[in-house]
Amino acid sequence: MEQPNSNAGDDQGIRRRSCGCTKEDFLPEESFKSWGNYTKALKATPARLLDRLMARSAEHTELVEMKAQSQHEMKKSLTWWDLMWFGVGAVIGAGIFVLTGLETRRHAGPAVVLSYIISGVSAMLSVFCYTEFAIEIPAAGGSFAYLRVELGDFVAFVAAGNILLEYVIGGAAVARSWTSYFATLCNHQPNDFRIHVSVLAENYNRLDPIAVVLSIVICGFAVASTKGSSRLNYVASILHITVIVFIIIAGLTKANPKNLTPFAPFGPRGIFVASAVLFFSYVGFDAVSTLAEETKNPSRDIPIGLVASMVIITLAYCILAATLCLMQPYQKIDEDAPFAMAFEAVGWGWAKYIVALGAIKGMTTVLLVSAVGQARYLTHIARTHMVSPWFAKVNERTGTPVNATASMLAATALIAFFTPLEIISNLLSISTLFIFMLVAVALIVRRYYVSSETTSSNRKKLIIYLVLIMGSSTATAVYWATSDEWIGFAVTTPIWFLSTLALWISVPQAKKPRVWGVPLVPWVPSISIAINFFLLGSIDAASFERFAIWTGILLVYYFLLGLHASYDTAMESKIQAAEESNSSV
Repeated sequence: MEQPNSNAGDDQGIRRRSCGCTKEDFLPEESFKSWGNYTKALKATPARLLDRLMARSAEHTELVEMKAQSQHEMKKSLTWWDLMWFGVGAVIGAGIFVLTGLETRRHAGPAVVLSYIISGVSAMLSVFCYTEFAIEIPAAGGSFAYLRVELGDFVAFVAAGNILLEYVIGGAAVARSWTSYFATLCNHQPNDFRIHVSVLAENYNRLDPIAVVLSIVICGFAVASTKGSSRLNYVASILHITVIVFIIIAGLTKANPKNLTPFAPFGPRGIFVASAVLFFSYVGFDAVSTLAEETKNPSRDIPIGLVASMVIITLAYCILAATLCLMQPYQKIDEDAPFAMAFEAVGWGWAKYIVALGAIKGMTTVLLVSAVGQARYLTHIARTHMVSPWFAKVNERTGTPVNATASMLAATALIAFFTPLEIISNLLSISTLFIFMLVAVALIVRRYYVSSETTSSNRKKLIIYLVLIMGSSTATAVYWATSDEWIGFAVTTPIWFLSTLALWISVPQAKKPRVWGVPLVPWVPSISIAINFFLLGSIDAASFERFAIWTGILLVYYFLLGLHASYDTAMESKIQAAEESNSSV
């Protein structure tokens, strides 16, 4: 296999450049030095792809070498308190205030509470998986770094592309919802502050300049200081929780238990369909894992912060959904502004302004934490050179990734200018469930496989059981999506259970967590895999088509640019490591 020429000259084998906007800043790798080099790189694509498929990053690489790409360190200023409120701020936003009414009326009825519980259980299982990784690999890359270490570059890149899509489009959707609730607060209709342009396509012709301005303001806070963003976030989150408590107490004074009948008018399928869509309401907690690099004591603060925030969020969602269903029959719940209209229906029209204020505060914190998280994902991806290393720069004064933050929020603002929430909530759920499933798989691999230590026999058994777990989970989801019968579950569910049991009994764990570990491995990650696949089976086909198109675009980019840039960077690091090893002998 060919080796790129090494230009490494500093003591760590890492290029260091001043911030600029030249070709060297965006494509500094050997493969892009000339058209001849690029042609050779393209011809070597199969060999390079095989190398990247087989290569797994080392933890030292993620924690030391990758950080050096950013030139300056991020400031360690966060505690479990900050992380807990970042988690609350990241999640409680547009989902609960917008999608609850839609899914209650169309799919779940009062059983929407069960839908939130199912989504919450899935999210909590993923929180456990994320927590173990975040403690042992406290890098800004979050799940991207975890997947690089356990499943390799290629899988990590596909996941990373979907993570960035999740953040950009999700942020855009929340920004537009912010405008709608702001209009309500000002006693206007949701579209009154948007500009209608008739020449544009339907659903994309309501331009939203307020969402753009909001994105710019959020960008200013995000780049100024992570600690400052944290303080703003938990003050806003506490105010938001206060409004939620008001909604619950005031709403329950108007409760009528008869409104809970019928409880599940659309049956079990409606509950799970709603759960898959409402998973959007939990999107964002993974942003907290990207803050591990800036946490003072990751081994203590991350578990407390993540788990506490998810408990608060799940309880808040379930109680809010129950309150809404007690206030009105599900057939009368408004799809666009369910809580505000519910108060108006019971004669408390003034309360809709408090609801709007709470929604605005929630969406503001979602946007802020999303801005912080998505920038750190992009920063770590850029450190590997899968995207331009220009995005990896960390500002020396603020200790924040300014380039990545500004670029991601520019993309968010552009999409928010055109695109409404309802078009993208399902697509966001697919991306998130797909990533959470991969993190659960990575945790099993981490516990049961260590290169050069795990025997060939145990490695083969691990692969077989993992394939059976994922295959049976996929079959269950497909059967659920395509059939109204139950007999198929009598086949797929036992296969999943017996495969997990066999892995638990017959394959010894090769690695124990150093500080804190997920309990009941492999059961917890295996259940997470099964639930995530099952929820995917409840999402409409059109969303999967859009997901496939986006993944196809990612692969085209990877084969033309990302593969060669990351390959050159990896080979350069190997050459430098070999030179250092020889010089120390």
